[in-house]
Amino acid sequence: MPISVVIADDQEVVRMGFRMVLESRPDIEVLAEVTDGEAALAAVERLRPDVLLLDIRMPRTDGLEVTRRLTERTAGRPEGRHIPGIVIVTTFDLDEYVHAALYGGASGFLLKDASPALLVEAVRAAAVGHSLLSPSVAARLLRELSPAGGKGRAAARTPSEPLTGRERDVVRALAGGRTNAEIAGALYLSLSTVKSHLANVQNKLDARNRVEIAFWAWESGLSSGGP
Repeated sequence: MPISVVIADDQEVVRMGFRMVLESRPDIEVLAEVTDGEAALAAVERLRPDVLLLDIRMPRTDGLEVTRRLTERTAGRPEGRHIPGIVIVTTFDLDEYVHAALYGGASGFLLKDASPALLVEAVRAAAVGHSLLSPSVAARLLRELSPAGGKGRAAARTPSEPLTGRERDVVRALAGGRTNAEIAGALYLSLSTVKSHLANVQNKLDARNRVEIAFWAWESGLSSGGP
């Protein structure tokens, strides 16, 4: 079954561009395009997509409020209520937007100038409960992890088993904001090998997603060339 997507953005040219990119992949199907937040909520209830691509600044209800309303009280939601993976795609690279989106339950946060490959990978990641961020967003979040605003590091968790040399190479590239395909190209690995390394690292760190792996890389010093 293809990954089903609803696109919510008030700019027609943006919706058309996203649709062209996504529908060029055989494993992704765009179910609908909508132009405001209320229509996005209605489309989720009606179509039950796997992923919702969501702009922030839209008429009627903005993307952050849509995210909050879809994910609030998840544990107590009525049986059958559908919550898709949410990927925020916006022009506005503002810290308050990033924090509100991720704390509100979004699976990803991309800027609209992201490459087509990054957009596709973000949709695929959200469909299986993983996360993907634009490189500039990921870098800022990593800097914010330290208790001194970048002047020191929090204690990193200890892996259940040491990472192999190749796993460390993959994690460094991931922490730099690269997609799986970009990591594969840079390290001369197959895409399946990159995914296998990341799965092994995720298990060793007991991490929920690739964002937590990137956080660990920063905490441990690995992202800056540490041991």
